[in-house]
Amino acid sequence: MNAIDELTESFSRLPGIGKKSAGRLVNFILKADSAYVKRFASQLNSLQEKIKPCSICGTWTESDPCPICTDTMRDRSVICVVEQPQDVATIESSHEFNGLFHVLGGIISPLDGIGPDQLNIASLLKRISDGSVTEIIIATNPTVEGDTTALYLQRMIAAAAGIKVTRLASGLPVGGDLEYADKLTLARSFRGRTSL
Repeated sequence: MNAIDELTESFSRLPGIGKKSAGRLVNFILKADSAYVKRFASQLNSLQEKIKPCSICGTWTESDPCPICTDTMRDRSVICVVEQPQDVATIESSHEFNGLFHVLGGIISPLDGIGPDQLNIASLLKRISDGSVTEIIIATNPTVEGDTTALYLQRMIAAAAGIKVTRLASGLPVGGDLEYADKLTLARSFRGRTSL
């Protein structure tokens, strides 16, 4: 296996990158400016050294605690619970949420051997134990595992009196067509309907 094949194989292991896309990336790098390639390689090489999970919420950060956890303008009474660190960036890009976050680091998935003990649930319960949190928004994906995790969290948090537990609404996307909606999405849309 030559250097091109090795790099193609490495790129193809990235999520969403198949063999053809990996080959295109390798060819792009071969044609690119040498300074760009060196900078890119240096950035990749130092990524895991520079970026770590926030000790409070678990999102990726260069400074610990992260800028979200240290922002005094954020609503500290609401915590949005997400599966992965990249979910924080997705929600932040909407500019609709001004509370804090908590990253579980996955979801409950017995088939994959992932139970509640493998997730950052204990640290969430510790965060809400001081009584300053009034609402937990569960923003796990609308999958069987995501729903199982949400139900488990709801039961664990229910023991903490005075904390409202909510779940992100799910259903038809904006611009979606009923004709192409799957049965589960349509069922969720009916259950989560709102008044006009």
